[in-house]
Amino acid sequence: MINRLVSCAKGVIATVVLVANVIVLTVSMVPFALIKLLLPFPAVRRPVDRALNGIADAWVMINGWWIALMQKVDWRVEGLETLNPRGWYLVSSNHQSWVDILVLQKVFLRRIPMLKFFLKRELIYVPVIGFAWWALDFPFMRRGSGRSGKTDLATTRKACERFKLIPTSVINFVEGTRFSVEKKRKQNSPFDHLLKPKVGGLAIALATMGEQFEALLDVTIAYPQSVPTFWDLLSGRLSEVVVHVQQREIPRELIDGDYERDAAFRGRIQAWVQGIWQEKDARLQALLDTPRAGSAR
Repeated sequence: MINRLVSCAKGVIATVVLVANVIVLTVSMVPFALIKLLLPFPAVRRPVDRALNGIADAWVMINGWWIALMQKVDWRVEGLETLNPRGWYLVSSNHQSWVDILVLQKVFLRRIPMLKFFLKRELIYVPVIGFAWWALDFPFMRRGSGRSGKTDLATTRKACERFKLIPTSVINFVEGTRFSVEKKRKQNSPFDHLLKPKVGGLAIALATMGEQFEALLDVTIAYPQSVPTFWDLLSGRLSEVVVHVQQREIPRELIDGDYERDAAFRGRIQAWVQGIWQEKDARLQALLDTPRAGSAR
């Protein structure tokens, strides 16, 4: 009973800190965002974007602080040694829990540019956080509005033009949703630990920014003790996280293709991702089987 009360108290405290962190730091973005809106010139954007990204980094660091305060986590991380904090990366990861997002932010903080997600256009209207996403240049896509694939791609290309001057990491969860045994069963997924990959978002990222990406960062996240819920993280019940990062060269034939109209291109990118997914499934099993030791961070 006492342990349950302690966990509940930790969860409440962490929730308050997390919400306050979002509100305070988003409000602190307002002056810089207004300058960015009124003076959208490269000479102005560069220092303003540095300030905004600095605020976002502070948000990630504060999250790391309360996570460490609430629990002692054994971090085992591989593959960060040669990353470029001023580079451009396409990031792909398996997805098991909302905790994954905070794990990825912590692992890549100051190793690569801040992670940015492709978001539905409607999400820009989410209170508080929608404004932060806009200020930080998260690319908003107008999917599902009846526009042709060509027009949608042109819109997304325009949204990503700003990244030619600003080092960027674009992340895509290829499974499209969090893994569960029930979802795996309904999909009849051939993998033990993964859902079937959906490569449309990855293809659009390659079409819009493919020439700029230095590499695909293939990320595998494992939780050897059990997959945590977000409440587990808040209440101090996350004990071990294993992250494996592999840099993969992006094949030239997968850049600038038309995923929606070109069947041959669609087949090439599906085959590429399928091969990565087979390796990832085996790697996940190996990470889950490896005893806790050695390379803790």
